Amino acid sequence: MKYRILLAALIVFAVALGGCGEQGAGESVTVYVSEDQVFSEPILKDFERETGIRVEAVYDTEESKSTGAMNRLIAEKGNPRADVYWANEPIRAEVLKQRGISAIYHPPSARDIPAVFRDPDGYWTGFSARARVLIVNQRVADRPTSILAYTDPRWKGRAVIANPLFGTTTSQVAALFTRWGDEKARRFMRDLKKNAVRVATSNGESADFVATGQVDFSLVDSDDAVNRLRQGRPVAMVYPDQAADGLGAFIVPNAAVLIAGAPHPDAARRLIDYLLSRETERKLAFADCAQLPLHSDVPIPAEMKPIDQIRVMRVDYAEVARKMVEIQPFLKSWVGL
Repeated sequence: MKYRILLAALIVFAVALGGCGEQGAGESVTVYVSEDQVFSEPILKDFERETGIRVEAVYDTEESKSTGAMNRLIAEKGNPRADVYWANEPIRAEVLKQRGISAIYHPPSARDIPAVFRDPDGYWTGFSARARVLIVNQRVADRPTSILAYTDPRWKGRAVIANPLFGTTTSQVAALFTRWGDEKARRFMRDLKKNAVRVATSNGESADFVATGQVDFSLVDSDDAVNRLRQGRPVAMVYPDQAADGLGAFIVPNAAVLIAGAPHPDAARRLIDYLLSRETERKLAFADCAQLPLHSDVPIPAEMKPIDQIRVMRVDYAEVARKMVEIQPFLKSWVGL
């Protein structure tokens, strides 16, 4: 009898010890992801390994890039299945806020991220960004330093831009409308056409046109420029409009969003804290996506500048999101659709 009591006590003790193992064991969190899977998945695997919280990740496909996850979240509003949305830019996060799909969370790890990259109400927080930069062929001796070079007759027929109906080019054009006003922004876009700007299918194709010498420069994401530099292509990267009175470089951060009614809110907050951490930003800076940390003290590759050394275009991302919708008819007409 004593033996059985002792054995039962040992079993209970062993179970108790097992429960004190990896913190988060048995928990799970579901995240919808717009960032490329090749870059986001290793981060999520690290979180899973370090916390013991199982991650169920749903990635956007290339065909539905950035909108697939957002549309799924909208469709599931009445019965949320996701806990976190990892957006690859803040515009979709603003759409979710405006539709009442996101929840307020002020992560402690975001205190040192500049306020311009955080929703003031706490519905999303930015991290690891892309800067919109000029990629310039090295044969160009006097390099352009402003996006206004697109309208300079000196560069007529010698520049390319990604289709403004898609991706970060759309975001930047919308940002120009919010900063300059409709009249000046429309005039800028019309002057691009007058200056015989070429239109590429993507930022990547634009960067390749510059690298092969077909054109002199293009406006692309910083990762497109950094990747060509790392490949040894004959290009330079220029942060545009950096003068004291300059417009500044448009910055496109990732955004972490807590979903309203998340099934696993505690695990969701832990994942968001992890995404916003300095270590995650360091990993994404040195990955092939070459993303810019928003914590200024995070180490970065030699090809990049820290965020506090870049003159940043000051924008309200909520206003940019609204303007993107408003200018779609104009952009379609500009492209010729």
